[in-house]
Amino acid sequence: QVQLVESGGGLVQPGGSLRLSCVASGITFSRYSMSWYRQAPGKERELVATITTNGVITNYADVVKGRFTISRDNAKNTVYLQMNNLRREDTAMYYCNTKGFGIEYWGKGTLVTVSS
Repeated sequence: QVQLVESGGGLVQPGGSLRLSCVASGITFSRYSMSWYRQAPGKERELVATITTNGVITNYADVVKGRFTISRDNAKNTVYLQMNNLRREDTAMYYCNTKGFGIEYWGKGTLVTVSS
């Protein structure tokens, strides 16, 4: 059974930082590209960042470029999202995602709230 478990969310002031983690089980982690998505209240889910299997290639949504960094540790089956210079508009539920063999997997999410 595939599981993706996110952690690291919380309340942070504008300009602050958080690091999200997602631990995967039930898959050969090193063979899967991984992504972070987010969904703000009243909005559609959007892709935030993606990282390839070996971590060499990363892609980001324009709104987070230069502020967020996605990384992975294949030995720990973990993907990270370092978020710096957070803005109020980054407030959302953040989800870990991967897909393979026509199947898509999602975690339950971790809530990030940016507020003073």
